[in-house]
Amino acid sequence: MAGMYRPEPPNPTARRQRLVSILLGAFFAFQLLLFVAFRSAPPSKLASTAAATSSSVPEPPSRGTEDSGCRGGLVYVYDLPAVFNEDLLAMCDTLMPMYSVCPYLTNDGLGFPAEGTSLSTILPAELLGSWHSSDQFALEHIVHRRLLSHRCRTTDPARAAAFFVPFYAGLAVGRHLWSANATDADRDRDCVALLSWLHAQPYYKRSNGWDHFLALGRITWDFRRSPSGGWGGSFLAMPGVANVTRLVIEREPWDAMDVGIPYPTGFHPRTAADARAWQQHVTSVPRPRLFAFAGAPRSAIKGDFRALLLSDCQAAGAACGALDCAEGKCIKDNALVLELFMGARFCVQPRGDSFTRRSLFDCMVAGAVPVLFWRRTAYLQYHWYLPTEDGQEGEWSVFIDRDELRAGNVTVRGVLAAIPEARVRQMRERVVEMIPRLVYSAADKDGLGGGMKDAIDVMIDGMLRRVAEQRRNWRRT
Repeated sequence: MAGMYRPEPPNPTARRQRLVSILLGAFFAFQLLLFVAFRSAPPSKLASTAAATSSSVPEPPSRGTEDSGCRGGLVYVYDLPAVFNEDLLAMCDTLMPMYSVCPYLTNDGLGFPAEGTSLSTILPAELLGSWHSSDQFALEHIVHRRLLSHRCRTTDPARAAAFFVPFYAGLAVGRHLWSANATDADRDRDCVALLSWLHAQPYYKRSNGWDHFLALGRITWDFRRSPSGGWGGSFLAMPGVANVTRLVIEREPWDAMDVGIPYPTGFHPRTAADARAWQQHVTSVPRPRLFAFAGAPRSAIKGDFRALLLSDCQAAGAACGALDCAEGKCIKDNALVLELFMGARFCVQPRGDSFTRRSLFDCMVAGAVPVLFWRRTAYLQYHWYLPTEDGQEGEWSVFIDRDELRAGNVTVRGVLAAIPEARVRQMRERVVEMIPRLVYSAADKDGLGGGMKDAIDVMIDGMLRRVAEQRRNWRRT
């Protein structure tokens, strides 16, 4: 109809321009508000905001890396303040009251080379370079240095699946163990300080320690002092270390966070060829004795089992070789033990001052089959290294009931002589096959090579599996 109002059709271009103008106005208004807010905020508030941002850490990477040799993930090694490791090495003259450990901490913890020592009189010249005079208490230093150069190490914590804490707790606590004037606080001081430092680290906070691990060069009992006092420190009883995996030369079988790893021996091959040459040597060397025993009797202990074994060995005549390790003789001269074990097919391994002893690994590295009397000496200790499932312990060891031996119902010689020669040969072959995984190599970043793994490689594999299994635990905490 004429004169009726007709609205203009909508103009899309004009509407978009109005919308853009509104959005730009809102944006600039928001920027103005932020500027005013930050100008008026107190400095402490800004600092805490920045700290919160810097402490945030990414989620752990999924399994698998570009390095085909590290499929389980990578390991980050903390750079601790020197007071927790390097400074302790500088105290080497005072760490042990019986002897100086300084010579044994040289060569990245491997100890002084075998060349020129008594070991050179019993080892082939071409194998001397793989041997050192090593001390069990240098384990923490050995593991630390090997991990620093390991192919599965990363210097970027954001890429790490597991975190190694290179605290030399065994040296820190050990220097106070025999001091008459040392207090419980002295034995715990370094451990308390370490945990204070560690708990401030963002990657520790992320998992509450579930993906962290450390190595201990002393038995677990040296870190489990009773609440009522007594021997050792209380490091492993501290709540702050409850979720951290402890790789230790003797574990508490009923503590799932303890994992047993081998005692260091004197054999540290640099390549797979070195390891194979040693395996061939111990396979071919003559073994005139049926069994051997190295140890010192404990005359102050009623019914001392070591004294019983020495007596049993003497009764066996030429079938057994014995070495009395009184007054630290075997510690001071590794060649005595090595020569003894290389001349026997079996070596008897009673418990030491605790349930385990370095001699077990000296025995196996020498190519002899260990004879055990306590399950806690090996079967309940080193699951990553010594197979025990489905009766596999029978492939590489012999177990004798110690009560039967005490009662005179059996003798060591009688039990061992009854094993068929073909079976003995199979057991020795199994022991020799296991040698590389029981020793801490002196290999470079690429490892021993040839697909051969040493104790550190086995440790990393086991730790990365463990972290993957435990990740569901720390996600709930």
